Amino acid sequence: MKNRNTRALVESGVMIGLAWVLHLIRIFRMPQGGSVTAGSMIPLIILALRWGPKWGIGAGVVYGMIRNLMDPFVVHPVQYLLDYPIAFGSLGLAGFFQKSPVLGTVVGIAGRLVASVISGVVFFGSYAPKGTPALQYSLVYNASYLVPEVIVSAFVVYLLSRTRVFKPQT
Repeated sequence: MKNRNTRALVESGVMIGLAWVLHLIRIFRMPQGGSVTAGSMIPLIILALRWGPKWGIGAGVVYGMIRNLMDPFVVHPVQYLLDYPIAFGSLGLAGFFQKSPVLGTVVGIAGRLVASVISGVVFFGSYAPKGTPALQYSLVYNASYLVPEVIVSAFVVYLLSRTRVFKPQT
């Protein structure tokens, strides 16, 4: 058990680092945050699929806090929680779908979308064009970069699911 936890912890650190590096490769950046990257969520999803939701959520929370430390944008403590630890921790929900990796990928990124949309409605609704409901604005804004991310991530995870990459080493 101890050896297994050590492996999961070390792999978590590696995947958090890899997610950060992939985050730096931005294909498109949104004006008020968010971007289409070179699959930056894939390492955290792989971790969740290999080690389960506990490790995936934990690594996602840590990654979210690191992401805020390195590239901060905070207007309120609740917005910080929604946009960083909760949004990235949601990627760990993929770990509940270890037998369906593509579905897990979609669920994990959908969790991130939900957190980001709530944050957008509550804290950034004022950016919505006049006459546009804050919910609609936030959903379209966040989906504009997360839908491409989920497509790329689900495709890569599908390809990787054909290998042994999701099986934890004991």
